[in-house]
Amino acid sequence: MILDLFQLTGKVALVTGAAQGLGAAIAVGLAEAGADVAVLDRAPLDETVGAIQAVGREAFALVHDLAGTTPEIAAFIVKACTTHFGRLDILVNNAGIIRRSPALEATEEDWRAVIDIDLNSVFFLAQAAARQFVAAAQPGKIINVASMLSYQGGVLVPSYTAAKSAVAGLTRALANEWAPLNINVNAIAPGYFATDVTAAIRDDPARSAAMLARIPAKRWGDPGDLKGIAVFLASEASSYVHGAILPVDGGWLAR
Repeated sequence: MILDLFQLTGKVALVTGAAQGLGAAIAVGLAEAGADVAVLDRAPLDETVGAIQAVGREAFALVHDLAGTTPEIAAFIVKACTTHFGRLDILVNNAGIIRRSPALEATEEDWRAVIDIDLNSVFFLAQAAARQFVAAAQPGKIINVASMLSYQGGVLVPSYTAAKSAVAGLTRALANEWAPLNINVNAIAPGYFATDVTAAIRDDPARSAAMLARIPAKRWGDPGDLKGIAVFLASEASSYVHGAILPVDGGWLAR
């Protein structure tokens, strides 16, 4: 049956940045499709763990700050998941931060902090997960979280734009290398969602109105809007999808 292709029963996922917002919604969506989920964040994960358990799946919380992630740290995180669950099938690189300032005023500290988490940790975790998939002689799914700023320049967020543009390119590069290994690497590019990342825009009446006027759907995205695309990319339904950057943006890019 076609719906069986979307089932994740027996699979294990690792979702970073899962304490709230997009990461929490993705983690719960994967659990609703049948996966057990390891959730990682520097913030408390009790709410996400409870939501996963409420749908009858097992959750494993990893409280960890991805700042300064090295290959060794990434390998340790993946090992913690495989030790707990016995396997890892899906990695969702969602964790990210943003620093807003004019480019003329951007500090080296802010630049490096954003690149470190939004790009460096993505690569090292993807590398560690792929090494695990290969060592276990199994297929794997890697889902990166890109952005509208993987396509556009944005305003006042040069480090975030640089990192998210690089995530899109990295997704394609890894897909080219790892598709022959039966590892799917794709990315979701969320539009403008009602999360902490967009709080500054939503709190500015003029900017908020201008943004909503451009979105054909005429609303901010809800984190739950990402559940379906995450399940698709994590499941056998996307077995022939490699290197795609899939916008979930209420039609923003179509304007």
